[in-house]
Amino acid sequence: MAGHSHWSNIQHKKAAKDKKKGKVLSKLIKLLCTAVKEGGSGKPEENPRLRLVLDKCRLANMPKDNIKRAIEKAAGGSSGYDPMVFEGYAQEGVAVVVECLTDNTQRTGPEIRYIFDRGGAKMGKQGSVMHMFQRKGVFQVEKEKADEEALMDVVIEAGAEDVVDQDTFFEIYADPNSFMAVNDALEKAGIEVQSSEVQLIADNRIEVSLDAAQKISKLIDQLEENEDVQNVYTNFDVSAETAERLAAEV
Repeated sequence: MAGHSHWSNIQHKKAAKDKKKGKVLSKLIKLLCTAVKEGGSGKPEENPRLRLVLDKCRLANMPKDNIKRAIEKAAGGSSGYDPMVFEGYAQEGVAVVVECLTDNTQRTGPEIRYIFDRGGAKMGKQGSVMHMFQRKGVFQVEKEKADEEALMDVVIEAGAEDVVDQDTFFEIYADPNSFMAVNDALEKAGIEVQSSEVQLIADNRIEVSLDAAQKISKLIDQLEENEDVQNVYTNFDVSAETAERLAAEV
C-alpha cells in the first residue's frame, strides 16, 4: 500500500491549480458520455459508474447545464469514446501508464508516442508496467476539514484499507469494490472531500534525482495537455529537498 509521498503533495497542489483553470471540464464530458454508454442509463440511481463521474463533476464545480447536455447527448445515441491504455518508461526506469478516451484511435496512438519520444521516454508493450500498480479507490480530505481519528473511524468502518498523512491532506485508500461505501460514509458524516476517484497506485516508488523529476514532471504535463488523455500514473517519488524545488515550479 502506498505511504507518505512528497510527489503526492506536488500533484495535489497542481490538481487544485488545474481545476481553477477549468482544464478538467472537457475531460469530464468524455467521462460522462462513456459512463452513460457503458452503464446503459443516464440516471445515476440506475448507473453507479455515472454516479461516480457526477461526484467528480461536482468536486470540479462543473456547471449543471454542461452535465445535463453531456448526459442527454450520450443517452440520445451520440457516438461514445474508446478507451486506450499506453505503457512505458521515463527517466531512471520510472514506469508510466497513460489512460485515454478517444473518438479517433488512429490519431491518439501516434500523438502519445510522439509525446513520449519528445520527453525522452520510451513506450513499452501492453502489460510491460501495469503489473507494478494496483487499482484503488482514493479520497483526499484537507486536514482542516476533518480530525484524523474521527476520519479513520468513519472510513475504516466503511471498508477503507488505510489513511495516509500527506502533510496538508489525508489520503484514504480503499478497494474499488468498497469505493461507494466509503464515499457514502464520508458524505453521511459531513466530511468534505477534495477529490475522489478510482486510480492506479504504485506498489513501490522509485526516488529519482531533481533532473529526472523535472523531466518526468514535464512529460506528465505534456501528456495531460492532450485532449484524449484522462489519467497519467507513475511510480516515482522525490526527496523533501527535491519536492521543494518542484513545488516552486508548479
